[in-house]
Amino acid sequence: MELSHCLIERGFRITFLNTEFNHAHVVAALPKMGGVHEQIRLVALPDGMALGKDRNEVGKQCECFLRVMPGGLEELIHKMNESDHDKIRCIIVDGVMGWAMEVAAKMGIQGAVFWTVPVSLCASLFDIPKLIEDRIIDKNGLVE
Repeated sequence: MELSHCLIERGFRITFLNTEFNHAHVVAALPKMGGVHEQIRLVALPDGMALGKDRNEVGKQCECFLRVMPGGLEELIHKMNESDHDKIRCIIVDGVMGWAMEVAAKMGIQGAVFWTVPVSLCASLFDIPKLIEDRIIDKNGLVE
C-alpha cells in the first residue's frame, strides 16, 4: 500500500487486487487506517478455495490460485479496459503471485515483480536445491 501511495504522488492511478478473502480483511481495516486514497481502487478475485477451507494450507492454496486466478485476472483486466478511461498499462505483482506476469505478457501489458522479503530469505530460497543435493534437508524441507 505504501508503494501505491508513492506511485500516486507521481500521477498514477492504482487498482489494488486481492483475493476476496484478503479483500474482506483489508476493507475491515480501512477505518482504522484512515480509509483509502481516492486514487486507489480496491478490487477482489475469488481464490478458488471454498468457504471455510484452511487457507494456511499453502500447497492447496497455491494449487487453487493457479487454477482460478489467472483466468479471473485476465477477465478483470479486459472488463476494466473496456469500461475505464484509464487503461491498465502496467501491473506490479507480489513475488508469490508471479503467475500474474504471464497474464500480463499474454495481454501485452508491462509488469514488474515487487517482493518485500528479506535478502536472507531470498538467498535461502535460491539455495534450496543445493541444500537438498547436499542432503542437509529433504525435498519437504525437513532436516535429515
